[in-house]
Amino acid sequence: MPDAPTDTDLRRYADLAVHVGVALREGQRLVVRAPLHAAPLVHAVARSAYAAGAPYVDVDWSDETLAQIRFLEAPEGTFEELPYGQAEANLGRAERGDAFLSITGEDPEALKDADPERIATFRAAASKANKPYRAYAMADRIAWSVIAAPSPGWARKVFPDAGEDAPARLWQAIFAATRADRDDPVAAWREHVAELDRRAAFLEDRRFDALHFRGPGTDLRVGLAEQHRWASGGSTTPEGQTFVANMPTEEVFTAPHAERVNGTVRASVPLSQGGHLIEDFELRFEGGVAVAASAAKGQEVLDRLLETDDGARRLGEVALVSADSPIRDGAPLFYNTLFDENAASHVALGQGYRFCVHGGPDASDETVAGWGLNDSLIHVDFMIGSAAMDVDGVHGDPERDDATRTPLMREGRFVI
Repeated sequence: MPDAPTDTDLRRYADLAVHVGVALREGQRLVVRAPLHAAPLVHAVARSAYAAGAPYVDVDWSDETLAQIRFLEAPEGTFEELPYGQAEANLGRAERGDAFLSITGEDPEALKDADPERIATFRAAASKANKPYRAYAMADRIAWSVIAAPSPGWARKVFPDAGEDAPARLWQAIFAATRADRDDPVAAWREHVAELDRRAAFLEDRRFDALHFRGPGTDLRVGLAEQHRWASGGSTTPEGQTFVANMPTEEVFTAPHAERVNGTVRASVPLSQGGHLIEDFELRFEGGVAVAASAAKGQEVLDRLLETDDGARRLGEVALVSADSPIRDGAPLFYNTLFDENAASHVALGQGYRFCVHGGPDASDETVAGWGLNDSLIHVDFMIGSAAMDVDGVHGDPERDDATRTPLMREGRFVI
């Protein structure tokens, strides 16, 4: 029987999040966003942050049950209501230079009985209110990171046959995926990020015009934004604070051109979105726009997502992940984007990262839009890679036969 995490386990994980995830600096405040079930981990994070010299650890709690009650029982027409002052507080924290740590781990089907329109209305209102804050994160102007702590519902979804042992088994899987179970997790992460940086540098040097994905149900040509920049696990703020936004991370990624995506793509992993699962779904793109979308399960949720705004039907990220990623090799399907996106190559609907175009963080909205960077209230990753996926880098127009193609991945694995 697997053991539940000990205080030592949680402290090692918390130290990793504080020292590598957000790379907290002495004198810097830490903002933690966490569900109530993650309280033991939050306490460990607070101890680690204060030991690192944080003057204050500011915690925003969320409650999965309270969210269920609201979306099931609140009056119609009230789902644009948001907590007073929260968006303004987030922006003020970012302007002050606080670091942000988010802890995910809710039940992926917590809101399966709720009306998707209610959830979509709330998420759109929250995204609009927080757009000034999100601009800081999307441009790497603040240090931020995301880690996880399993809720009972999430654990049961991942390990449905494990009974009461499910949470402990999921903790073990999280520790393995984040290298928190290594003898020296910090050193392991530094070595890992350096390897991802080398892979990103290779792609950066080649200056491909597009990527071509081919696999079961997928024939997708993704033009890359002008001035595009390949990024990897590590990011750096203008003040030189190097952080890791996602723990785990196995990807190298860049910005698609919002108007140069064509073809069909089939998701290889279910997507947990707004407390619902979208399964076996497919999108068809023409001129950058998803003009058709179908799903075996969660069609209404997918439709609502695509209707968020004009940019929701376009891509804001394209990422390459090897099929032999340690998160895929022997690991479960997590039903959580933080983990599943690092088990497979993926794309994201919605907002593009400004740091994925050279000069993007300091350029005007009009300039980055001219380079092809997408703008939207959402940024939703979904997985498309598999052990049957081939990816080519393309010089020239990927729609023409005379384009030059360089193999990047075969059967889901890098060949570069």
